[in-house]
Formats: sequence, C-alpha cells, structure tokens
Amino acid sequence: MTTIATAFNTLPLSAAMLANLDSLGYVEMTQIQAQSLPVILKGLDLIAQAKTGSGKTAAFGIGLLNPINPRYFGCQALVMCPTRELADQVAKEIRRLARAEDNIKVLT
Repeated sequence: MTTIATAFNTLPLSAAMLANLDSLGYVEMTQIQAQSLPVILKGLDLIAQAKTGSGKTAAFGIGLLNPINPRYFGCQALVMCPTRELADQVAKEIRRLARAEDNIKVLT
C-alpha cells in the first residue's frame, strides 16, 4: 500500500505560496488535493471528481498559479465555469491563493 504525503510543504511550491497556504489554514491536503496536486504540478493532464467542499478549487488553483510568470503581462491561464455564480466563487478562491504572489490578476 502506497502512502500519499498530505502536507502542502511536501509539494514543490514557492516559499511565498506555502506561507500563504499556511495563513489560509491549508496545512494538510484533502484526499483530492493529495492525489491530484502532484500530477498537476508535473504538468500532466488530469480528470478528477470529488464532492462539493472537498478542495477541488484549491487543487486546480494551486496548480494553475504555480507555473505563472508574473513578469509576463499577457493572459497565462483560463478557467471556464458553467455559471456566473461558480465563476465568482472560483475567482475569489484563486485570488486568495494568489495574494502572496506579485502581479497576479484574476478577472471574471
């Protein structure tokens, strides 16, 4: 049986991102985060499904923010949501995840 690391500090994330996650109360990954983030951070494609409130937005948000180059001023990521309400929720969470990084703009 394989043990999956569940602490965010086991991931190859910047010190600023790890400090921000800690300040947001993200210390241990949820199951969906522990299974998906290592794959996402390797740049691989992933399809995942989990219940509401399981941490999916944080999982793909962290993976989305990690490779962004703040010195490049063009669009570097696009998230499509089926409703305006979900788009607002996702944007709010990505803004929280990005607040420790300079020059990251999230638009809806």
